[in-house]
Amino acid sequence: MARDRGTRSLGGALRRNTLIGVAVVIVALVVIDVVLVALALGRTDPATTGTPRPAPTYSSVPSDDASATPSPTPSASATPGAGGTAQGASSVPARHLLSAVDGREAWRASSASCSAADVVLEHTVDAGTTWQPVALGPDVRALWGMRATTSGLSILAAVGDGCAPTERTSVDDGATWKAATAGAAGAAITPDGLLLNGVAVPTPCPEPIDAFQGVRSAIVVCDTTVQWRAGTGAWVSVPLAGVRGVAVNDASYTLARVGVPECQGVQIATMSAVGVTPATTAKAVGCEPADDGAQIAIDRAGVNVWTWVGDAVAVSTDGGATW
Repeated sequence: MARDRGTRSLGGALRRNTLIGVAVVIVALVVIDVVLVALALGRTDPATTGTPRPAPTYSSVPSDDASATPSPTPSASATPGAGGTAQGASSVPARHLLSAVDGREAWRASSASCSAADVVLEHTVDAGTTWQPVALGPDVRALWGMRATTSGLSILAAVGDGCAPTERTSVDDGATWKAATAGAAGAAITPDGLLLNGVAVPTPCPEPIDAFQGVRSAIVVCDTTVQWRAGTGAWVSVPLAGVRGVAVNDASYTLARVGVPECQGVQIATMSAVGVTPATTAKAVGCEPADDGAQIAIDRAGVNVWTWVGDAVAVSTDGGATW
């Protein structure tokens, strides 16, 4: 009986050991399963991989990325036109030409030069509020003289490759042009000198600034003087500094002057157009508050005085007294 009890005790111990082993295996499997699940969750957790990038989209709009290769910038061209200047063109600034018909209608032009070939002619009928470009023809290389009347506009143009001085007239606001009579465009300052009544004459000063040809007399504006003559007589020199433009009104000239102490701008003055002597003086009429260092052109039609100073055109309806 003692041996039976020993056998039963050994059998019980074996069963307990087996159960314990099975339990250990089960626990180990559970632990492994938990670890595997944790690892799987960790790999899909956004906090461990950073914020996901949005899905790319595509557009036909070009990118403005600064790293993109820029398009090449065109280099300046020497071809004339559109403000360009031909190679070898003169650097002398173009003169302003201004001719008024009345207080509403006028013509203006940039004289240009043959080498630049960039002529501009414009027409206004609303006192300079708007300007309409006028075609001159493909053969016109420069514009040296211009005179407007109620009948039409006459110009002295430089025509063709030789820049031959040619006078033309239009009676339909520049739509068509025909040959003009000599002197119809008035006085003209050309690269070769002065033209009066269509005839070349020696200039009374090296670099004339402006000129006007009347029926019986002519006047040329120089740097420190104005030069006057009756018919084809000798020039009379009148000491008068600062004149930059001249117009006519019956028996008197209207002058645009700069550098006058009493006018901070462009002074409008008058002087006699007949019987001029070296002692002839100018009388101040008004002062236009404008840039006195700019290119200046002036014309007059009755009591209406027009000025073109730099880029601005102004009209006085009282002879230049007020602006």
